[in-house]
Amino acid sequence: MLVCSPFLNGLSLDNLKGIVFDCDGVLFDSRDVNIHFYNEVREYFELPPMSPRQEEFVHTHSVRDSFSHVLPEGYEAELPRIRDKLDYSKLLPYMRMEDGLLELMEFLVGTPVKRAINTNRTTTMNLLLTTFGLEKYFWPVVTAADVSRPKPHPESLFKILDQWSLTPKEVVFIGDSAVDQETAMGARVPFWAFKNESLQAQMLIPDFWTLKEFLTRNLG
Repeated sequence: MLVCSPFLNGLSLDNLKGIVFDCDGVLFDSRDVNIHFYNEVREYFELPPMSPRQEEFVHTHSVRDSFSHVLPEGYEAELPRIRDKLDYSKLLPYMRMEDGLLELMEFLVGTPVKRAINTNRTTTMNLLLTTFGLEKYFWPVVTAADVSRPKPHPESLFKILDQWSLTPKEVVFIGDSAVDQETAMGARVPFWAFKNESLQAQMLIPDFWTLKEFLTRNLG
């Protein structure tokens, strides 16, 4: 259910100047691709498929933290031997872009609202945006490689606010996980949950078509 109010915890959409999007689970349904990738790497180490808890972890954390979480100690020494298996770019075409995303972006291009990405991805982010023709819609794109402390630390959101020269009250962060929720809280940025009713958020977004309709009614 989308909360159809133009005032959300003190944020007036008339003053909304920027929207920050998480990537995995928001812009893209990438869960199955991520699970396949990490399970292939675990297979090299003769490990069984990940547990549901491990699947959730790799969906929301950086690749470095995910490797440390699901691989045995000392895995780094083996990475050169399994480089082909670690070529995540081969899986990008199998990712599914969320329905209505392009239409939402085209709408926002015609407004003063800035758009950024805050993700725990690293080297695959630019290739992902290029593969799906999305690179023109977002600036900045902040990845785990661009900060010293990735999400859930708020450094990434602070970096975006600094580049936009905006205050936390002038933007919102759209995410789908507890990691995103914690990041927003740490930066004191209003948080909108995407398809996840269990999160503590000012608004729940069921899909991008509904969000576009809501913003069309309430912006300006």
